[in-house]
Amino acid sequence: MSDHHGSAWILHRRDDGRVLADLVVTGGDFPWLNARVDQREGLAEVRPLFAEELRLLDAGDVDVESWERAYEEIRSAVTLRSPEGHEVPEFLLHIDGNEAWWRWSDEPFDGEHT
Repeated sequence: MSDHHGSAWILHRRDDGRVLADLVVTGGDFPWLNARVDQREGLAEVRPLFAEELRLLDAGDVDVESWERAYEEIRSAVTLRSPEGHEVPEFLLHIDGNEAWWRWSDEPFDGEHT
């Protein structure tokens, strides 16, 4: 997805719309994009949600129900906007330090995040 390279996707706080981070695309492997996280004030408030989600995902034997609950907390806390400024209806976003990777859909997913 080289057409996104260098573009910035924007992570917002769902409850008040504050910008939490610019996710500047560095590469990807369809359907995933990889990015550098340019942190803004407030990102630290949601970082523990991403840390917990990754901890559960990286566990040797993934507890899918626990992971889904953890990811739902992320989705309840943040929104993602495309470089064109459109809110992305569905996305699966991981943040670890200064790195982010995600996939998205212009349509809400029906059911599981695959």
